[in-house]
Amino acid sequence: MKDKRDVKIFILYLMENINYPLDYISVNDIVMQTDYVMYLDFTEAFDELLETDLITYIEEDGEKFYFVTDKGRLVARELKSEILSTILDKSLEAALRYLDFRRRGIDARCEYRSRVDGKFDLNCFLLEKGEKIFETTIVVDTEYRALQMKRRYLERPDVVYRGMVALMTGKIEFLFD
Repeated sequence: MKDKRDVKIFILYLMENINYPLDYISVNDIVMQTDYVMYLDFTEAFDELLETDLITYIEEDGEKFYFVTDKGRLVARELKSEILSTILDKSLEAALRYLDFRRRGIDARCEYRSRVDGKFDLNCFLLEKGEKIFETTIVVDTEYRALQMKRRYLERPDVVYRGMVALMTGKIEFLFD
């Protein structure tokens, strides 16, 4: 999305449908889940939504939690039709999956080490309440590839986990739900 107006509607739509206050990082993360919005566009649009009272916040223990105002809800409902419903649906699904992962307190970690043969072991795992619930290691040919794969895994560990579960259970259609 290039048009700032669409970005604002997109943010409002996601926040309205999640329907509970989120910290700034969580709002950013849910908007970024599907790569429809660039980071700079998000920050500009978010600031303008705050300035125009379409989004506001409450403060708890020194941390701000943002939510859509009644005025913002009206704007989101009236103008969402200008953005393709498939984009909105896909983005909301991704946001809800991400928040479920985060709410459960799952910590994604990934590291790589060089091997004597010049290749690299990339080890990725998930911890839930300190207990390892997922781990996989893959051998890659270059440090650059290991770094790229690490970055991608840490951006979307929920997708990697969901994909592995789908593959291992033979329920490939689960990937496309």
